[in-house]
Amino acid sequence: MKKHIHTIRELILPMIDFFHPLFRRIMPLRTFRYAACGGINAVLSFVVYFICLKYVFKEQLLQFDFYAFTPHSAALFASFLFGFPFGFFLMKYVVFNDSRVKGKVQLFRYLVIYLFNLALNYIALKVFVEIIRMDAVLAQVISTFMIIVISYIAQRYFTFRIKEVDDEKEITD
Repeated sequence: MKKHIHTIRELILPMIDFFHPLFRRIMPLRTFRYAACGGINAVLSFVVYFICLKYVFKEQLLQFDFYAFTPHSAALFASFLFGFPFGFFLMKYVVFNDSRVKGKVQLFRYLVIYLFNLALNYIALKVFVEIIRMDAVLAQVISTFMIIVISYIAQRYFTFRIKEVDDEKEITD
């Protein structure tokens, strides 16, 4: 399994690192990798959200005996089911691969932060869609951008904490 993960990492990193020189003046390599991987995860999660909202749930209530999910909430939870494992994989094996924190600790911490972000996203969607009456797709885009900064700080300094990190020095892999 590790061999396959290493191969996938070797495939992804050169593509991401190729574009870093364009941003070298404004962000260190690790931050750029985080932004790229987080951006990929955010875009793919948004695509899952959009497909679920428009085509799976068809913008209708998802009715259970005990609760009725609004379509934007149901789509948000569906995108979580995709974004959580995919995002963890990218963060653990592509961005913060040199972290010494044990994998199961990283997974637990990542889940805590992801659930916190999910709760923030859920609240933002409720406010934007149900109170302000904003379009659900636009509301999700705005919510995503609001959560990005919180997520980066939490992942960088909590989930994948690395002792004596010097972002200014080049990361060589």
